[in-house]
Amino acid sequence: MSKVKVACFSISLDGFGAGIRQNLTEPLGVRGEELHEWIFPTKMFREIGRKDGGNEGVDNEFVEKSFENMGAWILGRNMFGPVRGPWPDDEWKGWWGEEPPYHVPVFVLTNHERKSVTMKGGTTFHFITGGIESAMEEARKAANGKDIRIGGGVSTIRQYLQAGYIDELHIAISPIFLGSGEHLFSGMNMTALGYNQIQIVAGENATHMIIKKG
Repeated sequence: MSKVKVACFSISLDGFGAGIRQNLTEPLGVRGEELHEWIFPTKMFREIGRKDGGNEGVDNEFVEKSFENMGAWILGRNMFGPVRGPWPDDEWKGWWGEEPPYHVPVFVLTNHERKSVTMKGGTTFHFITGGIESAMEEARKAANGKDIRIGGGVSTIRQYLQAGYIDELHIAISPIFLGSGEHLFSGMNMTALGYNQIQIVAGENATHMIIKKG
């Protein structure tokens, strides 16, 4: 059965999933890149970047699992790029170069219409202006029975949590304090939303928390 998942989403010890002032030079906000230090040395991440080597182990296993059985992704607009407001042109095609790591349809939440963009390796970006429900409907069609991954950012995950769509979250807790930024769980009653199954796994450079509905 198809599931809606969050996987390999990094937060700080104080709960922030991105830093302040996200822009072209700091897409994850001030110090936001530090949240992902655990993933950079893993073998799977390096393979995605077409690099040799990398560490195996618990952290790497979580990265590998995060791509299994994926049929579609949903991203917030900030995860696609730094452009705000109406699209000035079709020049911006994401952070990832000509061959993004998704290899399946990706649905980008936005308030401004734009034609779909087909990239190398099987990734096509579709721009959805009808809100999270519309994006989920399109993702389910495209996934064809496989899982749907909510890739972020924080605001997008929060919206899908509050709407009850997400079946499982894998949160990687990085051993740093950010102090400010976008907080993942602030003001959210996860128990009331039905998330009461929690598994903790110690990795080499992060602590992994798997959260599921009961």
